[in-house]
Formats: sequence, structure tokens, C-alpha cells
Amino acid sequence: MNVIYPLAVPKGRRLCCEVCEAPAERVCTACTVTYYCGPVHQKADWGSIHEKICQLLIPLRTTMPFYNSEEERQHGLQQLQKRQKHLIEFCYTVAQKYLFEGKHEDAVPAALHSLRFRMSVHGLSSVELVPAYLLLAEASLGLGRIVQAEEYLSQARWTVLKSTNCSNATHSLLHRNLGLLYIAKDNHEEARYHLANDIYFASCAFGTEDIRTSGGYFHLANIFHGLSKMELADTLYTKVSEIWHTYLNGHYQTLLRARSQQTDLLGKQFVNDTGLDEAQEAEAIRILTSILSIRESTSSKTPQKTVLVLKTLSILYYLMLETSKAKEHAMRALSLAEEYLSVQEQRVIQELLTIISTEEEQPIT
Repeated sequence: MNVIYPLAVPKGRRLCCEVCEAPAERVCTACTVTYYCGPVHQKADWGSIHEKICQLLIPLRTTMPFYNSEEERQHGLQQLQKRQKHLIEFCYTVAQKYLFEGKHEDAVPAALHSLRFRMSVHGLSSVELVPAYLLLAEASLGLGRIVQAEEYLSQARWTVLKSTNCSNATHSLLHRNLGLLYIAKDNHEEARYHLANDIYFASCAFGTEDIRTSGGYFHLANIFHGLSKMELADTLYTKVSEIWHTYLNGHYQTLLRARSQQTDLLGKQFVNDTGLDEAQEAEAIRILTSILSIRESTSSKTPQKTVLVLKTLSILYYLMLETSKAKEHAMRALSLAEEYLSVQEQRVIQELLTIISTEEEQPIT
């Protein structure tokens, strides 16, 4: 039974739903510090994020213990803030991953947690709240709730305008989400304007060839593709593919060099690593899979571009330790390369396929 008993609730604790902030009627029996308006929102929050952070919430939502000295009190406050900052980033990454996987409903509770922790740590008007507002706006767009998305974006935009120290990275995220909003509203001119600004600010923050800039190119390419401006779309899709290939192939080559030298390093094991968090991996899969679908519809015209995306996806899955998917994409790349590309290009893909096949038979531990 998880119905709230008012007399058992500590004095001063706010009884409102974790998801919608309506008056609460239920409590999570595992942590006893999280409340819900009913079973629907309790189930939604549990499936999205609460299961992952349930026990972590207890020290954040219970009264701080009595400390014997000011030094101990300050240490306790620092530890509390450290936990809050960890949860800000964790909830943000989880919500991002859901969005890249197309699970917009699941992203909402996780994004709300990130927003509330940000408010607790940074205050109600800090620019640090903007990334969480943007997550909620993107989730709303994915759910077809355009008015709600506009409200979140208006809040984010106003916060940025008031800020005197907003980073280029945050400006980039804001313009990217505004671009997505106008795509949803079929206002391609405004969408292009904001995505161009996204690319500009991302380039200032990370460089023109960075994976974090590639999202702007990708969304802009989608606009041109939708308008049947295929030459412009193709140029941008190629740029996105090359950015991701350069990044992932760099990690792949570094891994191979490290393993070739491991006999000189007392048997040290080198494990596959993308250098990305789970949300970035999900973004890479979504972007590259979308481009692959477009490339394969015209593979006879640009086979080398299709091979590039297949090879990049193969490396990504290999570094993610998903060898069956890595092998599948490498085999498809090799098949196409044998028909259209040079012997040297075929050899590179064959070597990749051999490495993947070997590890599929004998996984590295």
C-alpha cells in the first residue's frame, strides 16, 4: 500500500506530484520521499527515471542531521550539493537518450528531475536551467504538444536574454530547439535561420568539424531534403557522415594501436570505448541510421557515400561492443564496396570485418 498518511509525513514537506505538481495522494514506499497524484504518474516516473535514482533521493529530501561544528556543516552542505549536481547530469543524460531513441513520453519525468535539481542548486532564473527547458521543449514537440513546447522555449529564451554569461554551447542548443519548433510548424525560413545560428554558436564553442556541431548540419539537411533541394541536402549529409567517421575512426585506430602494444604493457587490457555518453551514442545511431536510409534509396548513384555511412555505423557498434550489429553493417559495406569501390577501399573494410568477426568468436574481457 502506498497511499499517503498525512500524520506520518514530516512537518513542512510539500505534498505534490513529482510529475505534474498536483496534490499528491500516493508515496513511493521504497524511498518514502517522492509523491504522486495517482498510479499513472507514479508508473511513468518509475519507468523513466525514479527506479534509477530512488535511493539517491533520500538524503536530498530528508532533514539534514545536526552537526557539531561549522566545518562539519559546510562539509555536509558540500556533499549535498555534489549529489544534486550528479543527479542533474544523470537525469539530463537519461532524458537526452530517451529523446534520441524517440521515447518522448519517457523523457519528460527525467527532464523534470533535471530541471528541479537545477533550480535547487542554481536558483529560479539561472541560465543553468536552460538545457532542461530545452529537453522538455523537445519532448513536447515529439509528443505533438506544440503550445507546451513554445512555453518551455519562451522560458529558455527569456532566461538566455537576461543572462550576461550565457555560453556559446547554450546559445547553440536554444537555436537548435527553436529550429525544430519551426520545422514542426512548417516554417522553413525561420527554421533555417535558427539552425544556421545553431551551427554558428556550436562552431564557436566546439569547432566546425565537431560531432556536437553536426546536429545542426543534420537538421538543416533534413529541411533541404524535405524541400527537394537534394544537392544542398546531400552536401550536408556528407559533411555529417564525415564528421562522425573521423571521430569514431580516430577512437577505433587508437584502440588498435593500443592493443598492438599491449604485450609490452604487462598484459594490460584495452576495452572498446566510443568516448561518448549513452545519450551521444543514441544520437549517433539516430543520425547515421537516418542518413543511411536516405543513402540506400540512391546507393546506385553514390555508392561510396553509402559505404561511408555503413562503415561508420559498423565502427560505432563495434566500439559499443555490439558485435553482431557491427558485423552486419561491415558485411553490407563490403558487399557494396566489392561492386563499386577500389581494391584498397575494400581491403580497409575487410580488415574491419575480420577484427569484428574475431572478437565475436572470442570476446575481449
